[in-house]
Amino acid sequence: MYFSKKTIEPVPEEETAVWTCSTEQCSCWMRDNFSFDESPVCPICSATMVKDTRLLPALSNTSGRR
Repeated sequence: MYFSKKTIEPVPEEETAVWTCSTEQCSCWMRDNFSFDESPVCPICSATMVKDTRLLPALSNTSGRR
């Protein structure tokens, strides 16, 4: 039996705007273009969230929200 190793294409990454939880113990974050509020609250600990950027795989939101 022969199994060929397929070359995996690298996923393109880009600087993405995200919301990050302001609590140091909480690791929650969400993409800005997938959030429902203009200034969201952390869904895990209910703390305020702050804007940040991360290098993430490119995704597009086709819901028409933004």
